[in-house]
Amino acid sequence: MKIEININEDIEDIEIVFSCRKLTPAVERMLATLMVMDKKLTVLKEDETYFLDVTKVIYLESVDRKTFVYTEDAVYESRLKLYELEQQLDEYGFFRANKSCLIQLKYVRSLKADINRKIKVTLEDGEQVMVSRQYAEGLKKKLGVK
Repeated sequence: MKIEININEDIEDIEIVFSCRKLTPAVERMLATLMVMDKKLTVLKEDETYFLDVTKVIYLESVDRKTFVYTEDAVYESRLKLYELEQQLDEYGFFRANKSCLIQLKYVRSLKADINRKIKVTLEDGEQVMVSRQYAEGLKKKLGVK
């Protein structure tokens, strides 16, 4: 891989150009990482690539080694692993609820204590997510509840 940086004071906006023989999963991951930095998440739905505004994502879930991205109106798939998305989305208000799920804190409607110190979270779309006891205290702290 060759990386080239051109500094030019006359340029108004950053321009990134990928030159490659073919679009590989590695190139797609690099693109996805750059898009998240610009508040966009690169996702797939029915063989079509979409660029979602991160603020529209309610939660993300990993099932059978696939990562699904849920919005109010649709479900998409991401080529990134959940732990990669967790690192990139932390600054946008996402929180690890359990080993297979990230939730967007601004979409939390309610919390309910469950057995074994777990917390049942109801999101704005009505979806319920169980927060494991490993992450329960962190969630309370982030939301400022006791």
